Amino acid sequence: MKKYPQQLSKGHNNVVVALSPTEVGKIFTPDSHVEISVEAENMKYANKINNIVVKFMRVDIDGENQILVMERLKLFDFRQFEIGVREEMFNTLEEKIKELHKKGFVHRDLKRPSANGADAYDNIIQTEEGFRLIDVGISATRERTGDKLFDQYVRAELKVLDEFEEYLLNR
Repeated sequence: MKKYPQQLSKGHNNVVVALSPTEVGKIFTPDSHVEISVEAENMKYANKINNIVVKFMRVDIDGENQILVMERLKLFDFRQFEIGVREEMFNTLEEKIKELHKKGFVHRDLKRPSANGADAYDNIIQTEEGFRLIDVGISATRERTGDKLFDQYVRAELKVLDEFEEYLLNR
């Protein structure tokens, strides 16, 4: 995968680059094996419910590449916050994720498989204001999956959310 001077992070299929002080772009190359329109639609869907998922801005084209433009989040390390503050931030995260579930959206990638070399919870971003979610490429909606599969995804995500709480409060 090509390296970019303005690169911020790299996932399995895509690179995220800084575009400006307020925007980042997730680059979808012709060989990225991921459909940008699915991720853009998932992001827009979640953005209508609450502000926990990174904000969708637009889709740009750069030659053969497509760029999913999102708000740029200012990252913080949760360990700089006291346990009480972390508990409050977690409670807000949990409340907003459950609101997404109620309105038919599930993230599905809060914890990454350990085999891919990424940090376990690197799709949960700590900002000064609280936690935010990024990378909604494999998210699902009740409308597209049906009740049975969607409910299965929700149960799995709530289990991961419990694991994240343990991780967050015991580090």
